Amino acid sequence: MDAPGFPVAENTKKTKTTETTKTTADTGDTTDTADTADTGNVDNPGRSADAEGVESPADEAALRPGGLLDVLGVASVVLDARGQIVLWSPRAEELFGYSAAEALGRFAARLMVHERHLDQVVKLFTDVMVDGESWAGAFPIRHKDGGTRLVEFRNMRLLDDRGDAYALGLCADHGTVRQLERDVALSTRMIAQSPVGLAILDTELRYVSVNPALERLNGVPAEQHLGRTPGDVLPGVDVGLVESAARRVLETGRPLIDQQVTGVAPADADEERAWSVSLYRLEDATGRVLGVAGAVADITEQHRAGIEAEAARRRLALIADASARIGTTLELDRTADELADVAVPELADVAAVDLLEAVVEGRRSSLGPEEPAVFRALAVRAPHAPEASRAAGPPGQVARYGPERLVTRCVRTGEAVLVAEVTPADLARIARSPEAAELLARAGVHSYLCVPLIARGEVLGALGLKRTSHPVPFDEDDLLLARELAARAAVQIDNARWYQNARDTALTLQRSLLPRHPPVTGGLEVSSRYQPAGGTSEVGGDWFDVIPLDGGKTALVVGDVMGSGISAAATMGRLRTATHTLAALDLDPARLLEYLDRGTDDLDQSIATCVYAVHDPVARQCRIANAGHLPPVRLRPGRPPELLDLPTGVPLGVGGVAFSTITVELAPGDRIVFYTDGLVETRRDPLDARLDALLALLDGPDGPLEDVCDLLLRTLHAPDTSDDVALLIARVLPPL
Repeated sequence: MDAPGFPVAENTKKTKTTETTKTTADTGDTTDTADTADTGNVDNPGRSADAEGVESPADEAALRPGGLLDVLGVASVVLDARGQIVLWSPRAEELFGYSAAEALGRFAARLMVHERHLDQVVKLFTDVMVDGESWAGAFPIRHKDGGTRLVEFRNMRLLDDRGDAYALGLCADHGTVRQLERDVALSTRMIAQSPVGLAILDTELRYVSVNPALERLNGVPAEQHLGRTPGDVLPGVDVGLVESAARRVLETGRPLIDQQVTGVAPADADEERAWSVSLYRLEDATGRVLGVAGAVADITEQHRAGIEAEAARRRLALIADASARIGTTLELDRTADELADVAVPELADVAAVDLLEAVVEGRRSSLGPEEPAVFRALAVRAPHAPEASRAAGPPGQVARYGPERLVTRCVRTGEAVLVAEVTPADLARIARSPEAAELLARAGVHSYLCVPLIARGEVLGALGLKRTSHPVPFDEDDLLLARELAARAAVQIDNARWYQNARDTALTLQRSLLPRHPPVTGGLEVSSRYQPAGGTSEVGGDWFDVIPLDGGKTALVVGDVMGSGISAAATMGRLRTATHTLAALDLDPARLLEYLDRGTDDLDQSIATCVYAVHDPVARQCRIANAGHLPPVRLRPGRPPELLDLPTGVPLGVGGVAFSTITVELAPGDRIVFYTDGLVETRRDPLDARLDALLALLDGPDGPLEDVCDLLLRTLHAPDTSDDVALLIARVLPPL
């Protein structure tokens, strides 16, 4: 009796029809039975939609259709007590292939069932009509096209107001029903077993459903989610951004992918966590917006790894920045400033670079357990903590720190000192005095780190770091970074220290060799300057001289030894001594330069330029010879300044070339300016332009020679130039 390939009465089930036997007479409703079946609410067609939690028909002319029945394609068929078809819905036409005209009045069994299944169908129909028990199951049905289809049935008895019985069959394609069941079961299991938190929010962003994974992530039972918003459930999480994004998803339909949220959830109230949230709009089969579906994954570990990776990247960038910025010059103070600039604000809010005073003076320092440390402050940076800056003392100040101070312990042991959480007792050991400790307390210092500056095995000083506005205390990663910065900077500071010492030695020698001439000599008022190079650690060989001669004459000399350092200064001293000796012989200037040139043979191939002039107040003349030097400038009242047209000659040390002497007139009030190339030469500007600038500065009212010297140096000599300057100005006085 079974249809080949189809089970007969699959999953048959009899159920009591207490609900389904309620008739329209019970409610007083005269609605047609077929209409009741078409609404899908045959049990209680008068039930208000408000009971289902949807809009009431009182609010709208008609309810919007749900999508589930459309997916199932449920058909309605009503048979009378004899089995004749009395009602045939449009869905039945689609499911069985027969039109209403072809089906109405026909015996359903003859129309829709194969003969081999006829007895079984008659029995099932009788059971429903006689016993009133509904029947549900799948049955093979003959389609109009001759094929056989398995159809899912829900059959029940209906009674009208006269007591007549009818059979209602609700039918759907068996494959469609089973597919929907599988989809629902699969969705249910996937949601329940998913390790990712899943939630459905309604259009007001209230929880409708959450899966077990989201319960665990949030630490809140599912029932405590329902009807509440994410902000209500998770007060410790800043969900404002996500809720705003969810509203945009509802409005636009564009999903939100992988929005990161951080905060504290009830599941782990002692630790901040991070979640990835993705949202998409949820719609039914008809396109009606139901709400927002969301997926939440815990990405705390990835978040922390990202933070650590970013911190590592910043540390590497800071180290690279330090390599480029620290040690740009060989100036001790500037190198310390560069270290402090790198440390603030990337690593600390306050940075102080202090060197041991003995180290600054060029001596090695070793401290005993009870011995205080004497520091010289080199640099302080505290842009947003002025109290902390005052507590450290200004750069250049020398301060004594007792043996119990943390910075003293740091330089004595050569080990870093880390105080993650600073207490008032710690401030007393950090500051140099009680007053300084009070300033640090007012500045809000809450974390302290001190690392030694060690170069070539010697402790030079310390880098002290403090945090005030930065909320996170120093940790081991900060300690590693500070050590790396200190190690790199210490080498540069040590280089600057030794070069500074060498520079000071050479400068002392240089200044000791320069003359201390009287301001008035031989009818001349004289002013001079020597300015060491600002961009190098070594002085040069520039010099000037004013030498009184017999007969009221005066020799004026300006020269420049090529090179720098102690060697150049020593060569300059020997040339100056030779010039003094030769000047006493009252030689012609050109002749004197020839003797000087011969005297350079034993000066390690040194080359120098020189201008030698002899002023005669009686003749009102000045005889000048030039050995490869820049020409002097003559200034006469009422006339523009002029460069004297002298034979250039060759530098001393070249040899084999004769020198020439020219005579220029110098009347009372006239001035003559001698200078070395460090005043006018730069790498950026042509020499002619710089000489024009010199003449422009001199083209003004006659003033004190000291002021003119200062003006020229202040205007023309760049602070970072690598050449020093010798400047000599003489004014001819009226005869007595």
